[in-house]
Amino acid sequence: MSSPEARSWARLLVGLARAVFKYWALFGGLILVALVLMTAASAVSNLLFSRPFRGDYEIVKHGVAIAAFAFLPYCQITYSNVTVDVFTEGISDRAKAAMVVLSSLIAAVFAALLFRQMWFGMEDYIRYREVMTSLPIPLWTAFPPALVSLALLFVAAMITAAEGITGVRRGAPNPSARSLKGAL
Repeated sequence: MSSPEARSWARLLVGLARAVFKYWALFGGLILVALVLMTAASAVSNLLFSRPFRGDYEIVKHGVAIAAFAFLPYCQITYSNVTVDVFTEGISDRAKAAMVVLSSLIAAVFAALLFRQMWFGMEDYIRYREVMTSLPIPLWTAFPPALVSLALLFVAAMITAAEGITGVRRGAPNPSARSLKGAL
């Protein structure tokens, strides 16, 4: 395969990955909206009938954990993680790009390590069959979406690391960060 063909395939795969990250984050947002609606309905039920929904607090904890993990890949790919610009204000674009590479590699290591540990945690929850206190929902059910999020975070971190390497070569901090800020 020629080099232009390889670059074309790489662009296609990265574009597909970006779409997956975007829709995965939207999935997390939908979970939060559903939790807000459920919490409001539970509060109204409590107000009107003195009967809140059983297990609403536990479901919110479960759902917020899933949603928070769902946002991680999108934040990585859009360079929306927390940064401290006061430290990078005076450095060159090439140095900023090198920092993108370093931070992306740290994010990839974090994602891989957390994936491994959460996998073991999920196995334990499955083995010991722990469920929510007030509902028969197994606790391990929050783990699969979080594991998918961590796998996607790893991929996003590898993409931003590659973009950072391109930035180091060209002397530009984040080649696609500016064009992605308004992508969602």
